[in-house]
Amino acid sequence: MTLVETRKLCKTYKMDGVEVNALSGVDLTIEQGEFVAIMGPSGSGKSTFMNIIGCLDNPTSGHCLIEGVDIAKLKGDDLTALRNKKIGFVFQGFNLLARTSALENVELPLIYSGVNPRERRKRALAILDEIGLKGREKHHPNQLSGGQQQRVAIARALINNAAVIFADEPTGNLDTRTSVEIMELFVKLNRDFNRTIIIVTHERDIANYCGRIIRFVDGRVVSDQLNIKS
Repeated sequence: MTLVETRKLCKTYKMDGVEVNALSGVDLTIEQGEFVAIMGPSGSGKSTFMNIIGCLDNPTSGHCLIEGVDIAKLKGDDLTALRNKKIGFVFQGFNLLARTSALENVELPLIYSGVNPRERRKRALAILDEIGLKGREKHHPNQLSGGQQQRVAIARALINNAAVIFADEPTGNLDTRTSVEIMELFVKLNRDFNRTIIIVTHERDIANYCGRIIRFVDGRVVSDQLNIKS
C-alpha cells in the first residue's frame, strides 16, 4: 500500500525579498513497511520535505498525499487529527516534558486522542516494556541517559499506532554506542512489526541501517536507491 506520495512538490521561501526554492518538483512514493533514509547536505531540502510529508508545513505547489488523502485539502482540526492518528515524530533533541515522568510523556498523545486514563496507562506501560524501559517508567528525563530519553520519545511516537514514524536526526545528540542501539531498535520495529520509518540524516553510517536511501541536493532528488545489505 502506498503510504506517502508527492507529486511535483515545491516549496518556496522569501528571504530578504529573494525567493529561495527549498523543493523543486519532487515526485516520490513511499510504501507501507519501508525503512527510508532521507540524506543530503545542509540546505538540500531534506528537512523541508519531511516537514511537509509530516503535515507540519504546506507546499507552495504540488501535492502530498498520506494514504491517498491530499493534505492540502485538510484544514484545522482535520489536519491535526490526521497528524495525531497517522504520524509519530522523533527529534534530535528528544522534546520530552521535563517535569513529567517517562510514563506520562508516553501517555501524552493518548490524552489528546481522548483515551481513558486506565487504557492509556496500560498501553504506555506495555510499549515502554517493549522498547526496554521496564522499571524506568517513573523516572523524569533528567534521571535518564540520552539513549533512554530517545527510547521514551520513540515510545511516544509509537503509542497511537501511527502509520509512519518520522525521525529527524534521531542520533544527533547520542554517542556512537548509543546511536547503534537506537538504530537497532528502529530496525527491529521495521522488521518485526512492519513499522514504516523515515529518517532524515546526514550520516551515511546511520543511513546504512535503512533499506532505501534517497538523496536530496538543491531541492531535488538526485538518487533513490535500494540499500542492499551484505
